[in-house]
Amino acid sequence: MKSLAPIMLSALFLLCSKSMASDNASKSLDGRVDVEAKGRSPKLKYGISSNWVDLYKPYSVGTMQYRLLKPIDLDSKKKYPVIVSLHGAGGKGADNRKQLKAWNKILAGKQIRTKYACYVLAPQANGMWNATDLKNIKNVISKLPSVDMNRIYILGHSMGGHGTYILIQIDPNYFAAAAPSAGAGRPSTEAFIDVSLIKDLPIWAFHGDKDRVCPIDRAQKVFDDMKRLSGNMKFTIWSGDKHAIAEKMFIGSDNGTTYTSSSRCNSEADFMKWLFAQKRLKKQVTYK
Repeated sequence: MKSLAPIMLSALFLLCSKSMASDNASKSLDGRVDVEAKGRSPKLKYGISSNWVDLYKPYSVGTMQYRLLKPIDLDSKKKYPVIVSLHGAGGKGADNRKQLKAWNKILAGKQIRTKYACYVLAPQANGMWNATDLKNIKNVISKLPSVDMNRIYILGHSMGGHGTYILIQIDPNYFAAAAPSAGAGRPSTEAFIDVSLIKDLPIWAFHGDKDRVCPIDRAQKVFDDMKRLSGNMKFTIWSGDKHAIAEKMFIGSDNGTTYTSSSRCNSEADFMKWLFAQKRLKKQVTYK
């Protein structure tokens, strides 16, 4: 396993932190879901309650604060997937609240929780996501009851998208699928994604083609590398969109075009259906 150079990750963190005001630029937690401005109310569509934040219970492990949404009507006889939710730079801190983002609001909706029963683990970081964070995340998941260890998913936006790529490279065999949004780094960031480490992991990446914070060219290169290796990656490009696309993977939009890196990719167009269909490979398969 190749290691990620600490200096590379430090540079990535510094560069992303500078203009992640777009993460901060997101409005307050209760008014951030962009689709409301377009006339489609997620509260009606997903059954989101006004106290959705309180559904994510606060905990800590080591120095890491985290929130946990448990499966609705948890049944000890069943096994549940886990969605690991990585925030962007706007969620950094130790208040154990700022890490809850627009997509966490959607995942807390009663309809989603009923149809896709799972744990949602939302850790909070003080800097770029790293191996210590992954160790803490694994520690939390190992102690949860009734977990399907073959269905651990990870996703994140902006710094959380970068973190998604970082953590799946550290241990690609731990996760069943990954969904980085506006990830892959900034223009001056040193390359930090070794596609050969993650080519067999189902990945669905999302990016706005007008993103100035984390321009699409880095994400496009990751996808192109995946194509050369016949990797398992889907790549949705939101036409005309800038950086604030975090929740669009869940709500969808008619301005997106999805590309696949090979015939290995699951063709399911609905993100949650795609995600929950993925299971961890017992062994990594090498494709030529």
